[in-house]
Amino acid sequence: MKTHPSLLLAAFTTFAFAQAPQPRLPGGAKAHRDLAYVEGGHERQKLDLFLPAKASAPLPVIIWVHGGGWQNGSKDGCPPLRGGYLERGYAVASIGYRLSQHAVFPAQIEDCKAAIRYLRAHAKDYGLDPARFGVWGSSAGGHLVALIGTSGDVKEFEVGANLDQSSRVQAVCDWFGPTDFTQMDAHALPGAPFKHDAPDSPEAKLIGGPVQENKDKAARLSPLTYVSADDPPFLIVHGDQDPLVPLHQSQLLFDALKRAGTSVQLHTIHGAGHGRPGFDGKNIDDMVSAFFDQRLKGSGAKVEALTTESTADATTAPRRGIPWDAITGRDDRNKDGKVSKDEFSAPAPLFQRLDRDGDGLLTKEEHEAAAKP
Repeated sequence: MKTHPSLLLAAFTTFAFAQAPQPRLPGGAKAHRDLAYVEGGHERQKLDLFLPAKASAPLPVIIWVHGGGWQNGSKDGCPPLRGGYLERGYAVASIGYRLSQHAVFPAQIEDCKAAIRYLRAHAKDYGLDPARFGVWGSSAGGHLVALIGTSGDVKEFEVGANLDQSSRVQAVCDWFGPTDFTQMDAHALPGAPFKHDAPDSPEAKLIGGPVQENKDKAARLSPLTYVSADDPPFLIVHGDQDPLVPLHQSQLLFDALKRAGTSVQLHTIHGAGHGRPGFDGKNIDDMVSAFFDQRLKGSGAKVEALTTESTADATTAPRRGIPWDAITGRDDRNKDGKVSKDEFSAPAPLFQRLDRDGDGLLTKEEHEAAAKP
């Protein structure tokens, strides 16, 4: 049975961007979960805020914006929390926002900005430094943090409460975020399985129609549209074997920020795909933490445009498909080591293709057989 590419894309975004369960807090740390940044708003208009055990001065804040193709994902994973940023003297926030099935763009950027304004409005309550906010996100979250960074002076996205507060940030870490929907298919890797111009693509769902028929809407949500000299410093990280978001998307943003005179670094990971593996090396951890330390704890770092590169460890090179443990971790609700048709959260046609013996249960052996080139 042949599965339509759009169904495979939906399955890919379901699993490839799935967040791990929320990690345990270090001893003494404080968690403020499900803070409603829109009073009486949608169930996704909430954020989690985590504070270290002790703080002698107002804290710099790292704000995570999750990925998921703008149609999946949640605030629960929060890599900065897993990465030890509380122990390094940061507050960490993780934002939920309305997905494309709840509302089309600009709802997503309006929510992110409302969450940032909420944090600033309550900075004294939680011991935050409103002058030291950084954002970090991957894929769809990378797109949103890049847009947060370049649209700090765009009033049309400021909607709701706390409008006396700024939604500007002081640092942006963008992991493989799209920047120009109209160019994604033209620069895709040879044999890329997904079409972003398709009428049912995540991008089409976000803007409310096919990309090439709605170029004005695509431009409105592009971070490139709003680049200016007063944008904050950017660190952009992208794998050159990314099958979903071409490296060219990050090159476009780097070039635009460089032309504007904004400090920006584009780091290319050779052999890396769309997120892990390849982004979990110590060199990448050190680079991201050094970036935030310099921009949120340092003072007066010089403006420069840098291109750097590294190579993904051969033992963590991109694998075909989604790891079995990621699928069972998400869908194996009865913990029997198999995934039933009812448990499977991706589209039914994909389950039918993977369930080779037709017994209604997906096993590791069937999954690995399907994942072979």
